[in-house]
Amino acid sequence: MTIAVSPQALPALVLNADYRPLSYYPLSLWSWQDAIKAVFLDRVHILAEYDHQVSSPSFSMRLPSVVCLKSYVQPSRHPAFTRFNVFLRDQFKCQYCGSPDDLTFDHVIPRCCGGQTTWENVVAACSPCNLRKGGKLPRLAGMFPHQKPYHPTVQDLHNNGRLFPPNYLHESWMDYLYWDVELQP
Repeated sequence: MTIAVSPQALPALVLNADYRPLSYYPLSLWSWQDAIKAVFLDRVHILAEYDHQVSSPSFSMRLPSVVCLKSYVQPSRHPAFTRFNVFLRDQFKCQYCGSPDDLTFDHVIPRCCGGQTTWENVVAACSPCNLRKGGKLPRLAGMFPHQKPYHPTVQDLHNNGRLFPPNYLHESWMDYLYWDVELQP
């Protein structure tokens, strides 16, 4: 799965005050208009620029390609329980067959059997597997998730997000992304 980022849109990578992206998936990007507004409101430092400029009758500036917030934004300690985050935790794969297509989510212990809609009971599942399992318990359906569902940390989701880079990464962003991976000799 990739995020559609148009290079023609000239988005700016947004880093927290500690020089880490606010998020990896989706990658923290602002439109060039929002980036310029933040510059004029003195909320960011410009770390890198595109070759493109914007101009008015009395002013001209190159568009920012990487900005860093001046004030640190405390990241959430607990990720929101959303369909997207369940898919991200499960790496956008059905936990029964491994398919990345037609994803929905499945209650491992069905709701009709007392299962709850929680991190520990919901997994990503493709529609065919979800229909095949239906309202049955895993042992009755003969279907067990590849990975036991768990409550991920924000770091778990960030790590998984790095596995799905956007379809466009500007060269000026590379010094700020994946900075904690081992360098190749």
